[in-house]
This record gives sequence, structure tokens and C-alpha cells, in this order.
Amino acid sequence: MTLSRPLHGITVVDLSSGIPGAYCTKLLVDAGATVVKLEAPEGDPLRSWSASGASGRDLPLFRFLSGGKQSVVVDPGAVAAARAVLSRADAVVWSPESRLAAVLSPSWLTGEFPHLVVTAVTPFGLSGPWAGRPATDFTLQAWSGGIVGIGRGRPDRAPVQIGGRAGEWVSGAYAAVGLLVGLLARRGGLVDVSRLEVAALTMTYYPVTFFDVNSEPYRAERIVRAPGVWSAKDGLIGLACGTLQQRTDFYAMVGQPSWTDDDALLARPEDVVPVVAEWIAVRTVAEIRELASAFRIPNAPIGTGATIPTWDQITHRHSVVPSSDGTFLQPAAPFRLSAAPLREPSPAPQLGEHTAAWTAPPEPPLSAAPPRSAPVAAGGARAAASAAAEAPDVLPLEGLRVLDLTAYWAGPLSTHTLALLGAEVVHVESTTRPDGGRLVVAAEPTVEAWWERSPIHLGGNAGKKDVTIDLATDEGRELLLGLIPTCDVIVENYTPRVFEQLGLTYDRLRTIKPDLVMLRMPGFGLDGPWRENTAFAYAIEDASGLTWLTGYPDENPVEPNCFGDPNAGIHAVFALLVALEHRTRTGQGSLVEAAMIDAALNVAAEQVIEHSAHGVLLNRAGNRSPAAAPQNLYHASGTDEFGRDDVWVALSVTSDEQWAALCEVTNVPLADRHEDELLRQWFRERTADEAVDLLWTAGVPIARVVLPHRQPELEQFRARHFHEQVDHPIVGRYRQSTLPFRWPGAPERLTPRHAPLLGEHNAEILGLPPAELARLTATGVIGTAPAGQN
Repeated sequence: MTLSRPLHGITVVDLSSGIPGAYCTKLLVDAGATVVKLEAPEGDPLRSWSASGASGRDLPLFRFLSGGKQSVVVDPGAVAAARAVLSRADAVVWSPESRLAAVLSPSWLTGEFPHLVVTAVTPFGLSGPWAGRPATDFTLQAWSGGIVGIGRGRPDRAPVQIGGRAGEWVSGAYAAVGLLVGLLARRGGLVDVSRLEVAALTMTYYPVTFFDVNSEPYRAERIVRAPGVWSAKDGLIGLACGTLQQRTDFYAMVGQPSWTDDDALLARPEDVVPVVAEWIAVRTVAEIRELASAFRIPNAPIGTGATIPTWDQITHRHSVVPSSDGTFLQPAAPFRLSAAPLREPSPAPQLGEHTAAWTAPPEPPLSAAPPRSAPVAAGGARAAASAAAEAPDVLPLEGLRVLDLTAYWAGPLSTHTLALLGAEVVHVESTTRPDGGRLVVAAEPTVEAWWERSPIHLGGNAGKKDVTIDLATDEGRELLLGLIPTCDVIVENYTPRVFEQLGLTYDRLRTIKPDLVMLRMPGFGLDGPWRENTAFAYAIEDASGLTWLTGYPDENPVEPNCFGDPNAGIHAVFALLVALEHRTRTGQGSLVEAAMIDAALNVAAEQVIEHSAHGVLLNRAGNRSPAAAPQNLYHASGTDEFGRDDVWVALSVTSDEQWAALCEVTNVPLADRHEDELLRQWFRERTADEAVDLLWTAGVPIARVVLPHRQPELEQFRARHFHEQVDHPIVGRYRQSTLPFRWPGAPERLTPRHAPLLGEHNAEILGLPPAELARLTATGVIGTAPAGQN
């Protein structure tokens, strides 16, 4: 029997241009949806785009993003052909860059076709005072605080963007999730995706919560990292320390164990960097990686478009595969399902190739594709999904129970998303090994209940419940196994060996709950020679090419610094929703593998594609871009909130019209689009707000570089209620980021409750008599404080 793909029978019309919509619909095609591109007669401009400057038609990036799709040409002056397609569709992906966008607007689409879920992907969202204003990935990084990030760049130079237009790619992943959530809502309407809010979630590290809790910003200054990216004897290597133990081990590895006793060392990179650089320079990448792995220090070689396809982990897992015609290499799908096949590399459509099939009645558009049997439903919770059609206040995932065994950021972000969508998420920790997120920039151990005060834990776990179970004990494992029959989903992001050593394999768990969906989020995958490598976000960024494109061109690259975590988290949510749809249709559970490296390889796809197709190695360009000129950060007059001469404006010109407006407003005799020095002088004579007011009004993409903790001061964030007030019994009141999209029937408030206290819901979740709970607490199997704390 041939297994159908999970989204088979769902038809999506692609009314977008650019990477976000194209990547969104690529993910949907990977999962089995039928995607029809509506194009103007001249075709999608993405057909001729190449980051390496190659010329031609239907170039490799377009073929990667459009493989398996269909193309229908629509004249903007006549929408009859569009009507024929839209009437047969379930959903639309829309962006303002499409040459059909003005005619086929979201309001027209939802008015003419009430059954459609219309997912609009725009820079600022369709509501709020900034809706419709021009922006690019670069200026959105600036507005969100992402261009400052977590201290990215050197203090004596300008901040530096995350390279490769990463925000556009991850916006596509969020749009794909938003579209499926829209279908879950069981009625047509608008899914409104804000790329600004995506940048705030994925390029900053809960900065508003951090500021509210600690009354100071998190890393307001740029720093030189040690460890970070270094020049070894034969290449570049990335090393990272995400925990105090890893930093202690790193100091020991480089022969400086006494550094552990110097609490102020991190503020003196001049004392650290030369010593570490000398130690690394005389060793090969392989030698350093072997040592670092022995010390359990996250590490990876710095991947490029040329090297990534050659690595044994990549070839073992077939994470990079040939295109359908064998002319270039491309990343494989960013997730894997045990119970259903995903699309293999497929040809992209020629312009208008399927016009006749979709617009010539009475022939059906796809005789092989049956009508959708039911909208996407929350993994077996059909009753809840049916109720949603009649009760708008029912959340899309209401009725779904998730057992959350994740830690730090990637896993918690994914389950936090599920909680905001209505799932009951039960976070499992132990008193001996609490979620590591509780320990990141936490309060001093002398502070009462210090483990409840980490902004990272608070930001990534709101809306969940919490139970403590020591899985290292037989009793603890029996408690966990007793919860499995009550759950629809289990999520974990430990190193693969951990669950296997505990005996908590998918094969064992599905004997208890046959339709269980188990989502595993390993760093480098469940198999292959790197499977046991510790994989914090930095290492994933290093190995995938994200680091290679980030930094100043005359220096070693710098890590985006944590983008790899939220990117992996939202890809995992998409994979899980796909698996739940498969369960709804077939009753089958599935093992879902959403490796962090596979998600990162997909958003960095251009590097492998361009090198394999054209022999061109894409390189970092600081704050420049092949898609815009001029594009750069410019120093403005004035001082920041700390009294520093460190105020910047981001400018990004993508069209001749914008270039003409720039020349007119500045009245500077610019010789060409790459002129820079005269612009520097113009900006230096003005405050950031003055420059923004002048140029943005004229239609030029521009932004003030915002410190991340100042996000709520921007009127666009406030208008869209992106941050919500939360009251916590220990921390007090703070602001919490939510989701970068709204769906049909979404409630005004998304955050149901504060992040849970450690073991707060032991009695409720375990359902044991008080005497038994007391016994388990006394023996340390459960508890409400870390081991050793009173």
C-alpha cells in the first residue's frame, strides 16, 4: 500500500513573492499539500534571483523553493483565472511583494472566498500604525533589536546583522505554522504574520522579560566572545559555553583552570582572547573537536557552501541531497516522520505550466487529489476541533495534552508555542536536574527561590504546568510511564543517548499509547557520527553556515548567537502539526525527528545551492547585502540611554524608486548606489529619529537600531499587543512576548498564566494521595526545590 503524505488533499494558493512565502509553501509541499503559484505574465522575480549574481531564468534557488509546486499565470487586469483556482483552494499565502498583491488583496480574498485561510506575511503585520511601510530583513533586525542581538559584534565597530536574510527564512516557517493553525480554527479568515515580531522572537533572547525582572538590560554592550570562532591550524572552529560547567571545562581544556576563580574575567577579553587564540592556532580542527567533545563542550567546524556537503554527518544522514535534475545540491526536508513519507526533490514548474489544467472547466485540477476529508485537527482531538467551529473562543489545540521534557530554549519555545495555541503542556523536570533554562542568567544562589527568577525560563515556559520526576530512579520512570496514556504528544530535546539509556524509546512508549506522537529535537540528528555531540545553538549556527555569513568581512565570522534555537523550535512545531494531521486522518502515531541542524541548513540553503550550482562561495559582507544597495548601518548624532556615542540607523535600498527618493531627500550628490562616505556624513549630522522621519516618509526602508529591551516602546509592538503583562508569585509583574501571528478567532490575550514554579503541579498531574506525594518528596523522586535547597 502506498502511504499518502500527511497534507495530501490540502490545496494552497501561493500569492507571494520573495523568500518568506516561497519557503512557507515549500514546507507545505514537503508535507504533501498541493501548492499552486499564481504569477503575473512576467513571472515571480524570484525565478531570476541569485545571491551570487548568476543570470538566467528559473535559477537554482527558485527551483529549490518551488519544487513540486504548480504555476498558473494570471493577468492582473483579469481575475477570472484566479477565481477558478481560489474557489478550489483551502488556503492562500500572500505577501505585498507579489505583482498580483494589489488586485488580490487579503481583504478581497477573505471577502470573496470566506472559506479560505489567508496567511499574509508582511514586514509589520496588516494592523498597527506601521502597516504598509517599507522594510527589509535588515531594517527589521534593527527595529526588533536583533541587529544588536546578544552583544553581537565588536565594541569598537558597528553592530552586525545576522547574515543571509535569516529573518526572511524563519518568517516562512512561522507562516507555515500560522497557516496550519488557521486551518485548525475550522473556519476561513485571516492569519496575520508580522516579520518584525518574528525577528523579536528569534533574534533576541526574551530581553523585555529580562529587563522587567532584573531592572537592567541583558548584554547591552557588544563583546568579543571567548570562546567563539577561532582560527585553528587548518581552518575555523566554533566553541561555545552555554553553562557554567562548560565554561569551567573550557578553561581546563585550554590549560587555564585558575580562570574559573576569576569572576570578572569575562569583562576582560583582552586577558582571555590572546591566550585562547595561541592555544587553538597550533592545533587542527579535528584535534580541538576531539578534546572539546571529550569535555562535553559544544563545538563544530565553521560550515560553508563548499564544506558542508562533504562532512560525514551530512552524508550519513543525507541532509544535503541532489536536486531533481542533479544540477545542484540542496538541503533535504527539515524534519522526518516515521509514519508517512515526505516529498523527494521535484522539478519546479515552468511559468504558466498548469494554467490550462486549473482554469479550463469542467476538468478537475488534480484528478489524483481527493477533496480534503477534514480540516487539520489537533491530533485526535476532533471533538475540540468541531467545537471550535461553533465556539470561537476555543483555541486550536485545546484538548491536546503534551508531555514536555525539554530544556533551555529550542524545545521550550516549541512547547510554549503549543501552550499559547491551547494545548495543556506539562513540563517535566527533576529536583536534581532542573531545566537548564532556570540556570541561565539566574539570580545569585543567595536570593530566595533563585531558580524561579531566570528570565529565560519565564519567557519560554509561560502557560505550562510543571511536574518534577527524577527519571534516574525506577520509581520516577514508572511515574512518567504512568502519564503516557493520558498524553497525545511527548517532546524531548536531550542528546539522543539520554532517552535511550533511560529506556524511553518511541518503540517502548507506543506500546503504552499506540497513537502517541513523539517529537525528538536532537542537535545533529538521531544517527550519524555526530549524534552525541552537545549541540547548543552556537554549534548549530557554526555547522550550518549561519555563522559563516555573519560578521565583518575582514575578520573571522561571529555566531548569530542563539538564532539556531528558536529557528529549530518553530520548525519542530510545524513538523508536529503535520504529524498530528496524519494521526487525525489515520489514527497512527509517529516518531517526529526535527534535528536542529536540518532546520538551520534549510534557512541557510542559499550557500550550498549557489556553490554547487555556480561554484561561488557566498561570504559575509558585514551589513551589506546582494539584495540591496546601499545597505549599511550609519552613525547618527546623539547618545544612547547609557550616554554612549553609539546610536545607529539602518538603511536598505532595494529599488530604483527608493534610490531616487534617497537622493532627493538627502540632497547628497551620490555617484552611484554603492556611495557611502557622503551618506555617513549626512546621517552623522542628524539624530536617528530625524533621519528616520525624513526617509521613511519618502518610502525608503530605514530603521533606528533599537536596544532589544526597548521593544515595547515602539508603537507597532504596542498596537499589536505583542507583549503581555504576567503576574508571577515570586518575581512579580513582567512583560511576556507572545506569538508573531494571529489567526481567525484568536483571543485578545494569548498568555494564560505565568511560567510554572518547579513542581507546582505535582499533586494535580500525578494524582497521588497526599501520603504518597509526601513519601516521594522525602526520597527526592519529586519536589519543589532543587536538590540541596531548603
